[in-house]
Amino acid sequence: MPDTPAVRAADLTVVRGPRTVLRGVDFTVPRGQITGLLGPSGCGKSTLMRSVVGTQAKVTGTLDVLGRPAGHPDLRTRIGYVTQAPSVYDDLTVRQNLDYFAAILRPGRAAADRRREEVTRAITDVDLTSHADALAGNLSGGQRSRVSLAVALLGAPELLVLDEPTVGLDPVLRRDLWNLFHDIAGRRGATLLISSHVMDEAERCHRLLLMREGEILADDTPDALRTRTHSDTVEAAFLHLVDEAIAAGRAKETTR
Repeated sequence: MPDTPAVRAADLTVVRGPRTVLRGVDFTVPRGQITGLLGPSGCGKSTLMRSVVGTQAKVTGTLDVLGRPAGHPDLRTRIGYVTQAPSVYDDLTVRQNLDYFAAILRPGRAAADRRREEVTRAITDVDLTSHADALAGNLSGGQRSRVSLAVALLGAPELLVLDEPTVGLDPVLRRDLWNLFHDIAGRRGATLLISSHVMDEAERCHRLLLMREGEILADDTPDALRTRTHSDTVEAAFLHLVDEAIAAGRAKETTR
């Protein structure tokens, strides 16, 4: 496994209209681990993720992904990306959706057997075997989100970027998906960047990026954050860091 991180950002800035969404952020995402990107809605998590996968406009600064500049054509088959809105065709079944995307990923007759194996494995991974022949449009919101996750798993990508993948899911399925995420990182050696605004999911991550208003408040392990802030939970640590940031901002204003 290379020593370089899966993602390295320096002075990453994104401006959208009159608003600066990301404010010169620096961070790294280690390989083979789950990095949680946590913060309140609207703090810039989705913009940061779009920057990593190369779909965000007006990005400045340095952003390297798997040893290449973000958005490089060589990264297209090495990254799996799941947006907040399910990206599936409602008039196709679950298996037909995956067959379609697998054919794009691995075209040609020679790859047919491998595609079938990958499609079956992805459907099993997200626990949709019993719904494999159901139309995606007839599934629940949580099930459609799992179809999107299955699509992202096709081809065993080196980096999975998942934007709030557990929103709207019941506790049992959330637990099962986190077990899958750890299996992907541990047994398969992939890197996962997972966003959430649910702080209890932070405890399931190897490393955390805590965000607020377009800035990174912390880039560390859950244990280190709790120790640093003398907190019992990551949520308490996050609130402590928010209070520190607010106090620092007020102090800066008074010195002007």
